[in-house]
Amino acid sequence: MQTPVNAFKQAIAQKQTQIGLWLGLASPYSTEICAGAGFDWLLIDGEHAPNDINSILAQLQVIAAYPGSHAMARVPMGHGHVGEALIKQYLDIGVQTLLVPMVDTPEQAAALVRASRYPQFDAQGKDIGGIRGMGGARASRWGRYPQYAHEANAQVCLLVQAETQLALDNLDAIAAVDGVDGVFIGPADLSASMGHVGNPGHPEVQAAIESAIARILKAGKAPGILTTDEQLARHYIALGATFVAVGLDTQLLVRHTSALAASFKAGVQLAPAGKTY
Repeated sequence: MQTPVNAFKQAIAQKQTQIGLWLGLASPYSTEICAGAGFDWLLIDGEHAPNDINSILAQLQVIAAYPGSHAMARVPMGHGHVGEALIKQYLDIGVQTLLVPMVDTPEQAAALVRASRYPQFDAQGKDIGGIRGMGGARASRWGRYPQYAHEANAQVCLLVQAETQLALDNLDAIAAVDGVDGVFIGPADLSASMGHVGNPGHPEVQAAIESAIARILKAGKAPGILTTDEQLARHYIALGATFVAVGLDTQLLVRHTSALAASFKAGVQLAPAGKTY
């Protein structure tokens, strides 16, 4: 059995736009509904949703039945030994594409690359990085992918989040780190960092996002973003954003249940639509 190829990593490297959905309900049942919808990728959120290793594993198993949708997962944090341990666990249960929040410096990005790779050596036998522990577990199908230890590094896709002013200041250097496949702009945290809390649509924030997309593309990496505003999502795609999440399962449920109740009951407040996250 051959180690599975990461089709999402191939697609973004070839600048093929990938449309995704955020999963925050932490339920295999709702995840299966979303997996059948036809999105290119589904993000299982371990940062702002009540997911743990077991719930992420269950959702990976569900999504695997829908090969047209690529499963990725976001770790709660990426800094220090806690982040390294979580990255190892996520990879061992079969996550091929990782999204890591709050990456502010190229040094942090480089540490994440090492944490997500097995030890590797050049032709002269020199250690060129990689500290992931050698236990492959489910990712190697418990050894049924005999070449997994040699093939896994090439299939890991690392996406880092730039969502502070400091990250923007260091964006060119972060995007230049070898082993970083894409940089995801986090509009909500970025707007807060820029002094516009709760207002990612502020012109200064939007100008920073547009500039960031161009800088990431210039570095030869894939830019990504999340917005529930369809017009804005299409605008980002036109600018070159390669992986774009266009909705969240939680917000879809909030919006449509509120709208249904409001259609029958007076005084029910509608959920806001088109918010940028």
